[in-house]
Amino acid sequence: MEKRLKDYLKIMDALLERSQGTSSDGTESSEYHKLNQQHLVQISFFQHERLIHLIVTCLFAVLTFAVFITMLFLFTVGLLVLFIALMALLIPYIRHYYILENGVQKLYRQYDRLCVLSGMSDIWTEQ
Repeated sequence: MEKRLKDYLKIMDALLERSQGTSSDGTESSEYHKLNQQHLVQISFFQHERLIHLIVTCLFAVLTFAVFITMLFLFTVGLLVLFIALMALLIPYIRHYYILENGVQKLYRQYDRLCVLSGMSDIWTEQ
C-alpha cells in the first residue's frame, strides 16, 4: 500500500505541476472535475486503509503495553519473547501508519488544488 500511495502522489503531483500556468476553459474544467471525482475515490481507499492500520496499531500498542506491565510483576522468558515479538511488529506498524497519515494529508491538499482548477471552489488558495 505504501508503494501505491507514493506512486499515486507522484502521478498527481506531476499532473498538477503540468496544470500550473494554464488557463482554464470549460473543457479543462470538466476534465479536472472528472479527475477530482476519481481523486475522491482514491482518498476514500486510502482513508479506509489508514483506519484499519490505526485500529491494528492501537491493538498492538495496548497488547505490548499489557505484556510489558505483566513482565514487571511476573517475569518469564515466554513473556520476554512475546514482548520482543510484539515490539518487532509494533514499530513497522507505527511507521506504516505514519506514512499513510502523511500521504492522506497530501491527498487532501491535492484535492484542494483540483477544486481550484476545476472551478468548484474559489475559497481554497495555493500554498
